[in-house]
Amino acid sequence: MADVGTSVGMQRRQKQQARQVPVGCAACSNRRPGWFCSLGSAVLADLELATSTISLPAQASLFTQGEDARCLYLICSGYLKLTAGHPQDRQMIVRVAGPGSMLGLYAVLSHGVYEVSAESLTPAQLRPVERDRFLNFLRSHKEAQMRAVQCICQEYRFALQDACRISLAETVAARLARLLLELGHQIGEHVNDGEFRFPLLLTHEEMASMACTTRETVTRTLGQFRKEGWISIEGSVITLHHPERLQTLA
Repeated sequence: MADVGTSVGMQRRQKQQARQVPVGCAACSNRRPGWFCSLGSAVLADLELATSTISLPAQASLFTQGEDARCLYLICSGYLKLTAGHPQDRQMIVRVAGPGSMLGLYAVLSHGVYEVSAESLTPAQLRPVERDRFLNFLRSHKEAQMRAVQCICQEYRFALQDACRISLAETVAARLARLLLELGHQIGEHVNDGEFRFPLLLTHEEMASMACTTRETVTRTLGQFRKEGWISIEGSVITLHHPERLQTLA
């Protein structure tokens, strides 16, 4: 079972990151390899010149599906959920995005509209970049051009994971196992011997929406995973102790 002190420490760290004024990108502790903010220091310095910083409280809308994409957003701290559909009809959570993610990249590059809506799950800090300034920045830096391509490929992989989870996993346990593994890779951190730990930001009802099942079934299946010792949940932090066993279900 996950250590309670470690879980509390992780939650405290998340709150501190969400409150603090962002430091320069090159010195940021949230930078992750392969994400847009892991560019070289000189390129990041130019990106900072093209950006400002904004703070978002929890449960605040950042942009809405169908709006003209005039800005993209680099997440410095905090977490947002991306949804497709309309509130008056049906909505589907596409994914949870955390520090390092670039939101609205495809929409800005295609001079289109946002394909999803973005809403903060926690207090968050972001760097918005206006479309024209970002395009000028890309023209000046080949490294940034390649990283933009990599980020688009990453978005494709996330979309493929969604499709496979919904269409190919035959049981609820398999769909939920896939979802936990995806969240572990997307917003989690590695801990002892291949374990993943990440904040459990979605309600059981929201997880049910992503796994095409009911809230009661999610609660029951998570309980079974905990009984088997595959996962543990302490407060709002979940640890995947045996990702390989979840993978055998998925």
